Amino acid sequence: MLKAFIAFLIALIVPDVYIWIHFIGTDVAWWITLLYALPTVVLIGSFIAGNLGFYHNTCLRIFFSLNLCIVLPKLVFALLSLILPTWLSLTIALALVASIAYGFIAGWRRLTVRRETIKSELLPPSFDGFRILHFSDLHAGTFLRSHSFIQHLVQEINRLHPDLIVFTGDLVNVSADEVMPFMRDLRQLHAPYGVYSILGNHDYCEYGKDHTLQNVERNQRMLRYIEEKMGWRLLLNEHVLLEKASDKIALIGVENTSRPPFPSYGDLQRAMQGLPDSMYKILLSHDPTHWRRNIVSQTNIALTLSGHTHAGQVKIGRLSPARFAYREWGGIYKEAQQTLYVSLGLGGTMPFRLGAWPEINLLELKSSKR
Repeated sequence: MLKAFIAFLIALIVPDVYIWIHFIGTDVAWWITLLYALPTVVLIGSFIAGNLGFYHNTCLRIFFSLNLCIVLPKLVFALLSLILPTWLSLTIALALVASIAYGFIAGWRRLTVRRETIKSELLPPSFDGFRILHFSDLHAGTFLRSHSFIQHLVQEINRLHPDLIVFTGDLVNVSADEVMPFMRDLRQLHAPYGVYSILGNHDYCEYGKDHTLQNVERNQRMLRYIEEKMGWRLLLNEHVLLEKASDKIALIGVENTSRPPFPSYGDLQRAMQGLPDSMYKILLSHDPTHWRRNIVSQTNIALTLSGHTHAGQVKIGRLSPARFAYREWGGIYKEAQQTLYVSLGLGGTMPFRLGAWPEINLLELKSSKR
């Protein structure tokens, strides 16, 4: 942690000092000096507060907002000014600011539909062409001031007429209360084979101001009750069988299974208990790191659906900060007969998306038997 803090301070302070010396100077009014230094002071304070455990969500929003809007443009300008004319460096930095502003103003509401065909030799004939609507990481608190987004989301999902709808966790940010204004809308989701869900790390409601055991357990009970009232079937380390004609496939759901510091409550062995080896299996698991750690080459699960990464909420082409934290962070991945699909999700702990637009994923299962 100390090394990370030192690296953060260098990236924060060096551009500040460089710009101050070369472009602003010391002969300015005191209030200009104060305004210039204020973001840096707040950033350092939020970084320290977050690591001391003070209100995770607020510290996180302040920290990343200031980094995106002020620190990153400053860093880009300082580096470019070493090799480019000042006017060009400033133009590029301002263009970056404009892009980031778009991410805060509109990017987080720019809903995208991504379609993918998932092929497998294990898929039974009756399920050839079966369509799954996969969505993840709603983080309902993101949209408390944008109710129309949730309405549009539900309309768009129903318009696609999927056979099955699955949600792979993080329905809320910190509290079950966040989803209550949207219950009536989310209850309208429908598909012939139902709506199934699992829990993500945020759904254990451990990130709020009041993270006492009593409050956490109350929020967990409330969230499970809400999902039940919406008609969603929450899978807690268990499976269901989906039947079409004379064929069956298994839909498996595990609780969050992650690396530290995220919680792990998943029990894949229990969730798969009693399933035949030859059956086509779909696993819902929030964190994609679960796939390579416990699923690939260790099970015969054909398709795993995950979310969690958000692609860092920033993506330019195939470039994303999520690459530094996750080997599989967005889209489709394959190992022999096993496939992972990672959704970039919908919301986040702060209302911002650039390139990694909010998405729903329409996946069509196809048999690859010849």
